[in-house]
Amino acid sequence: MASSTKTVETTTTTPRTGFRFQNVGLFLLMAIVLGGAFPAVKAGLEFLPPVLFAAFRFTLAGVLILGYAIVTSDRWRPRTRNDWTAVFAAGVFSMGGIGLAFIGQQFTTAGIAAIIFSLSPILTPIIAWPLLADERLSRRGIIGILVGFVGVGIVVQPNPAAFGSTLVGQSLILCATVSVTLGSVLIRRSGPTMSVVALTGWAMLIGATIQYGFSIALGESLSMVRLTPTAVVIVLYLAVVASGIGFVIYYVLLERFGPLEVNLVTYVIPVVATLVGWAVLGETITAAAVVGFLVIAAGFALLKYRELVAVIPHVRKAATR
Repeated sequence: MASSTKTVETTTTTPRTGFRFQNVGLFLLMAIVLGGAFPAVKAGLEFLPPVLFAAFRFTLAGVLILGYAIVTSDRWRPRTRNDWTAVFAAGVFSMGGIGLAFIGQQFTTAGIAAIIFSLSPILTPIIAWPLLADERLSRRGIIGILVGFVGVGIVVQPNPAAFGSTLVGQSLILCATVSVTLGSVLIRRSGPTMSVVALTGWAMLIGATIQYGFSIALGESLSMVRLTPTAVVIVLYLAVVASGIGFVIYYVLLERFGPLEVNLVTYVIPVVATLVGWAVLGETITAAAVVGFLVIAAGFALLKYRELVAVIPHVRKAATR
């Protein structure tokens, strides 16, 4: 009887353990894939002009993701006014605005760029407040937002007396973060009914078109591209791995957990980006960057305190299934 009981316990707990490790593995893989994108952009700037670089990435990624949506869903075309509004909002702001980050990364490290982007969850309620009727800020939330901006100040360390390329680069990355966040809020406001995968594919192609125009306006040209094997690998990594595989993992985890839990990976990505930038690109990890990142994370915890407390039991339950 003891042997029979032991056999039953083994068969019921092994699948749960396997699923738990699979979830943890997917979270870590997503953090590594997306965190590696920042050092990849930094490395690729040696071979490609920044805005044209962004356009190449999103052209290839958009074709791949939209192709995947066409094969797997019958909701790949924008059909309603809301669909079109969401597609253009995402294309112009979420994808088009990222070109600013590519320019900015010429003047700062991959880790700093990722830390500035981690401000996005804190910017979301500020931008959503006037645009979404159900978005309200508590006193704790306002404090959390202020703490988050203090964290960015610690990272950037603005000094009007030393207004140089580094500060300009970091400011451009902050503008890109605001643009991306605005795009995500406008998508929520639009309420699209089409496939989110397809929406992203269309948005990437629109964003790439904007970046091609911006690239021409800045005087960039194909003659400035150094087409080396390294450059090709970097573009493929950003388009196929970071934008393609990373996107698929995101939606798998979103279905299993929910947006709040999945977006917590935002605070693992800068750690990966900083470590990869240090190990591969020889970038320096400063104490200010570490402290600033922790302050931003603390601001997010204050902002989403109630949601985080409420979601902990669900995360534990999902992680042990």
